[in-house]
Amino acid sequence: MSAVPPPPGPPPGVLPAPARRRRRLPLAVLATVLLLVLVGAGLAVVRPGPVAGWLGADRVAPEATADAAEPAPVPVLAGADPGAPAPTPDGVRAALDPLVRAPELGSRVNVSVADVADGGSLYARGGDDGTVPASVTKLATAVTVLAARGPSYRIPTRAVAGTNPGEVVLVGGGDPTLAVDGDGFYPGAARLDDLAQQVKHALGGTEPTKVTVDSSLFPGPVHGPGWDSDIPTGGFGAAITALMTDGARTDPEAARKNFDDMHGWAQRSAQPDLAAGGAFARLLGLSGDAAEVRRGRAPAANGAPAGTVTPGAELGRVESLPMIRLVDIMISDSDNVIAEALARQVALARNQPGSFAGGAAAMDAVIGELGLPADEITLSDASGLSRANRISPSLLTDLVTLAGNGSHPELAAIFGGLPVAAWSGTLDGRYQATGTTAGAGVVRAKTGTLTGVHAIAGLVTTRDGRLLTFAVLTDEAPAGTPDETRRALDRITSALAACGCR
Repeated sequence: MSAVPPPPGPPPGVLPAPARRRRRLPLAVLATVLLLVLVGAGLAVVRPGPVAGWLGADRVAPEATADAAEPAPVPVLAGADPGAPAPTPDGVRAALDPLVRAPELGSRVNVSVADVADGGSLYARGGDDGTVPASVTKLATAVTVLAARGPSYRIPTRAVAGTNPGEVVLVGGGDPTLAVDGDGFYPGAARLDDLAQQVKHALGGTEPTKVTVDSSLFPGPVHGPGWDSDIPTGGFGAAITALMTDGARTDPEAARKNFDDMHGWAQRSAQPDLAAGGAFARLLGLSGDAAEVRRGRAPAANGAPAGTVTPGAELGRVESLPMIRLVDIMISDSDNVIAEALARQVALARNQPGSFAGGAAAMDAVIGELGLPADEITLSDASGLSRANRISPSLLTDLVTLAGNGSHPELAAIFGGLPVAAWSGTLDGRYQATGTTAGAGVVRAKTGTLTGVHAIAGLVTTRDGRLLTFAVLTDEAPAGTPDETRRALDRITSALAACGCR
């Protein structure tokens, strides 16, 4: 395949994160990856426990059996001291007040800092004010989908018999990571070539004659309200359909190889469901006019005995990676397409339409169910591409505290993908400037960036070993100074790392 041509420059609405080193782990390691569980006053780095079940311990990837045994994973972050002295509000205020007034942050800087041990507020500046969150929206997406679906849930993609002999209907269940074959973008993803083999076996002597795609699970607009005009045609978002392959990337191999250089940008299909259907038709051996696919609805199953090929009978099924892994990828790569797909899973779990509006309504409902202030979040999408989104900093610190205090163990899955300062993800190239190095290795956070919007939210361990959660959002940052604004944010979180704040 030819390489994806680079975009002419950063889209005006979305600023790329600094180039980052990709640390993809073999699936065998992912099955035993350490979970960061925040319990009480500290961060404990522990063995998986229920994570093995969430990941599907009984499912062994074919490639895992052929590789040499992987060494046992080791902790990369030290645990926090549960007996560490707590900072005081006055101490935190003295450390942060001069930094939040930095001109690089602009005229509206809203901040919340809290103690993970008890959730108590240590600092608030516009803490309850709705602010454009950009990609830190994905923290809310992660918490709500884990609460609604659970860490072990897998998204199915099915093939059923159509109304005509040999007709196969490919039914999208909303898995954005589905691959065509072994060269897909997301390691370990479900594959259409596996599904095609199941279909051929189920059809027996009947030759496939036609493929219809059913992507009706996601109704409504395919582009989000409040998206900048370049997003539908740019490479950081995509048309959101219930059936797609490789996050709608047209050349997943090139996108994978060029991820760092392109900051995650990739050419996307304008009609991902039809593109996936076309690939499936070719895998079934169809060509020419027979390989031309159209949208339609899968017929209802008529209750015939299993193995009988009648309209609506299931011919095959593949399932996505477990939700815990999808959340991990969404956060670590800041994957906008996965975020929008996961919001629709929240909607479906709460009997809402699988649409932008349905996802937003369902996420709001789940936040309320968790006992958090749902009136402090207003969403138009789940990725943070929309400028119509509003989230308060205090709600973000509430979400992190709830995920980390042990009351909802399933929510702790959000921490596995959080970038580590000066080490991974969108924080890889940060925390190296003067005044920021104290945060290196001890800040774990999700970042967000749109033109004029900069945000960071996550965790930091203080010099005394106390675990804090923070959210700093500015949505009126000066134009043309993104690097300076990021460094100003890093100075704030590094100040928390460096001080006892008592």
